[in-house]
Amino acid sequence: MEIDQSTRDFIRDHRVARLATADGDGRPTVIPICYVFDGEHIYSPIDEKPKQVAPRRLKRVRNIETNPHVALVIDDYAEDWTTLGYVLISGLAEILLPGDHASEHARAVTLLRDKYPQYLAMAIDERMMIKLTPTRIKRWGAQ
Repeated sequence: MEIDQSTRDFIRDHRVARLATADGDGRPTVIPICYVFDGEHIYSPIDEKPKQVAPRRLKRVRNIETNPHVALVIDDYAEDWTTLGYVLISGLAEILLPGDHASEHARAVTLLRDKYPQYLAMAIDERMMIKLTPTRIKRWGAQ
């Protein structure tokens, strides 16, 4: 998928996004995520921050396994509305396990640890990860 450098930078440089998933009945859920963009895919770990349930039972994981169609919003908000902007990414998500996709998973871990120093203290190399393959990228607002 071809995207301009400005949009690529917007995606790469932001620190948080909102991931929307839906279950098999189409019921949506949205959650903020940390992520990394390698220019082709977006990766987000199921990290060690406190969770209510085991990683495999997380709503976003169950939703992706049932319905891989997802959306991701990365945005800027300011009281000066002339500076508002967002990127909306639609795509297909899958769950990567460290053993099944070892080299891709390891590369994503390295990229995530470079972007977020907090991940240096977490065993994200041993945990599942969300991989999003964009099918559509829309940019709106301030360039």
